[in-house]
Amino acid sequence: MKCDEIFAALDLLEKERGISPTFMMDKIIQALTTAYKKDHEGVENVVVDVDEVKKDLKMFVQKEIVEEVENPGTQMSAAEARARYGRVDVGGTVNIPVDNVEFGRIAAGNGKQVIIQGLREAERGMVYNEFNSKQHEILTGVVSRIDPRTGNISLRIGTGAESTEALLAASEQIKTEELVEGQHVKVYLVEVRRSTRGPQVLISRTHPGLVKRLFELEVPEIFNGVVQVKSIAREAGSRTKMAVWSADEAVDPIGACVGPAGQRVGNIVTELRGEKIDIIKYSEDPAEFIAAALAPADVVDVWIADEGKGCRVIVPDDQLSLAIGKEGQNARLAARLTGYKIDIKPQSYKEPEPEAGPEPEEE
Repeated sequence: MKCDEIFAALDLLEKERGISPTFMMDKIIQALTTAYKKDHEGVENVVVDVDEVKKDLKMFVQKEIVEEVENPGTQMSAAEARARYGRVDVGGTVNIPVDNVEFGRIAAGNGKQVIIQGLREAERGMVYNEFNSKQHEILTGVVSRIDPRTGNISLRIGTGAESTEALLAASEQIKTEELVEGQHVKVYLVEVRRSTRGPQVLISRTHPGLVKRLFELEVPEIFNGVVQVKSIAREAGSRTKMAVWSADEAVDPIGACVGPAGQRVGNIVTELRGEKIDIIKYSEDPAEFIAAALAPADVVDVWIADEGKGCRVIVPDDQLSLAIGKEGQNARLAARLTGYKIDIKPQSYKEPEPEAGPEPEEE
């Protein structure tokens, strides 16, 4: 049966949407065979032959040749097969053409619907593949809608057929930041999930990975690997601590991140709406790393526990509050950055004397 319109539609989809004609044809064949089986109870093996050169489709019902028919939907007697096709062997198969009129009715009833469904599925697959390859990267989206009830924000990410709506949940937003419809905003792509409604793109403005990627964009030394970001601890909208290191002794990793006149780090602070960023030099010596992580406070001494990830840090008396930070933030971020539980004490601190036990009674 000539199917010029179907082939023309598939060619158009490939040119305009980049959807493979093979993918769509497979969907069409699947729908046609399912529809035929639904109309003909007992039929199991249905074959659709595609001739791309002649733009032609033919449908066959495949039956096994047997001496005695038990299931007319799947079997044909040897006597009938010989009468129709000449010499045949028992145990072989024959392809019985489906009448063009009936096949045309099935194609007309299912072709358009299948193309629409296949188109939707293909586009979802393309969107998934497009964004799945960008996991843990920075994307720029446009605020399209703000839900006043939940505070969730919808962003349009991408362009054309491969664009999609992504949800920036209230929990993934910087609390000190107020976004408005139409605003362009950078987000971190956390994960892409498949769902019945299409791919779900999970994005964040609070993820530490956003800070790392922003530095990769601003600092060539990080992008090319000369400077490495060892760890990041972040309280979004307030403060971030980032540990950096370089194997090249000629490179100052902190200076590279700060940039001339603080321009590089300044651009990132601006993007994060004033979030403070402490850049710390990483060290493989835990005591040295912990001392650096408590900046801007000075550290007198660090005692590492013999077991576990604990330590005690001694700071000048007048810097105790600076080391701890407002509401404990400085110490909390330093602990997360280094992976150590940090106990901060002033220099004047003295271990309490152990209480004397009761004197032994005289006999």
